[in-house]
Amino acid sequence: MGAPAVVHRVYRQIGPRSPASIRSGKGKGMSSSAAVQQHRHHSGGGSGLVPLAALIKEEVRTERRAVTGSRICIREEDAGRVGVGEADTRRPLLRYGCAAQSKKGEDFFLLRTDCGRPSTSSASSSTSSQAPTFAVFAVLDGHNGNAAAIYTRDNLLSHVLSTMPRGLSREEWLHALPRALVAGFVKTDKEFQTKGQTSGTTATFVLIDGWTITVASVGDSRCILDAQDGAVSLLTVDHRLEENVEERERVTASGGEVGRLSVVGGAEIGPLRCWPGGLCLSRSIGDIDVGEFIVPVPYVKQVKLSNTVGRLIIASDGIWDALSSEAAAKCCRGLPAELAAKQVVKEALRTRGLKDDTTCVVVDIIPADQMIRPPSPPKKMNKLKSLIFRKKVKDPSNKLTKQISAVGMVEEIFEEGSAMLSERLGNDLSGWRISSSLFTCAICQVDLEPAEGISVHASSLFLSSSKPWEGPFLCSDCRDKKDAMEGKRPSGIKVL
Repeated sequence: MGAPAVVHRVYRQIGPRSPASIRSGKGKGMSSSAAVQQHRHHSGGGSGLVPLAALIKEEVRTERRAVTGSRICIREEDAGRVGVGEADTRRPLLRYGCAAQSKKGEDFFLLRTDCGRPSTSSASSSTSSQAPTFAVFAVLDGHNGNAAAIYTRDNLLSHVLSTMPRGLSREEWLHALPRALVAGFVKTDKEFQTKGQTSGTTATFVLIDGWTITVASVGDSRCILDAQDGAVSLLTVDHRLEENVEERERVTASGGEVGRLSVVGGAEIGPLRCWPGGLCLSRSIGDIDVGEFIVPVPYVKQVKLSNTVGRLIIASDGIWDALSSEAAAKCCRGLPAELAAKQVVKEALRTRGLKDDTTCVVVDIIPADQMIRPPSPPKKMNKLKSLIFRKKVKDPSNKLTKQISAVGMVEEIFEEGSAMLSERLGNDLSGWRISSSLFTCAICQVDLEPAEGISVHASSLFLSSSKPWEGPFLCSDCRDKKDAMEGKRPSGIKVL
């Protein structure tokens, strides 16, 4: 019989450690020093030596517990910022990504998740040490230069918030938001046009406050919502003259002309355009050289998710000219937001090539207590397996059930697309009283003398009953712009 094997055991001397090197555990975890004491107790020795393998094992275990604990704390801290009216519902987590390919350098985007809500009442703000926040995501597709897109990206949010009074509860703030978005869009357009630049831009502007999503848009950039069960909802309306009959009728009724580009010989080519200017869109910000009947009044839609996973895809027409809403949603399912945005751009380029600026923003809205990925696409089954494992009887109610479940997941709160400021700013008087001061212009927020303001309803040709004594009120400049947009005077002529 041979000599017994010699087992070498490696020990490390236990001595004082610097505070920076000590890692504390969470819950039932113990520190390295605690592990040492436990080892001494079980071994019964007092030599002060601990096997290195045992020490490393304990430190790795402690580190894992510490990391897991920190992730849970981050999730709870993020989810714990509960606004007024959300005491029983945790705020969702947001995961987002953006991808773009440039052709003309006129696409821009905005990503902000830390916007402070200025309209919180003092009573509700005292219950929380931290002001409630909301997130903003936007895609802006400029044309005839990038000046309008850059100005809108940098100023639209502040213009929207400037129309919101202080002291509102969360419910009042959300109720006033659609009206504030209209005023903010018009104010942005009005102030940019004073710069004398002829560029314009689309704008798709998304605000997420808890589970409530509010989208305002002009132009043909689009926002879609992909619910967890695969139902795709459109949250915007394309303002393309070629496709939108109502917008064509509005432009012609306001004094514009709609037609295609005429070439030599009288042939007409290309999409329908508005003349003068030749713009394919009926709504945009900027475009001072086109005419005031190209309005900046946005289509606004507000929905609420029922505590379930949802994905927003916000993109410029470089995406939507290549992919349908369903195709864009389907091609990126199962991917995290950052990779999903890249995949949508990649699929659009594969389908159509880089013919225009192509920008995509993907936002995943995730319940705080469910760290789950977006739903994965269904696995493909080969023909042999499908023959073997196929169901004998198809349930005809599956499709209907899916549609009904999609309806239950998304609650529609508000939707309005009229281009008439008298309808967008003044129909709901109770809402207006909480969102506008009596002697302040509802658009540019300048102070008005008691006899200076002009009611948004005064001499309205588009309402069955005008009420010139009721607010909201406009300053003379904003009233002139309103009249021009509604075709009551030629564009560019100031009424004295």
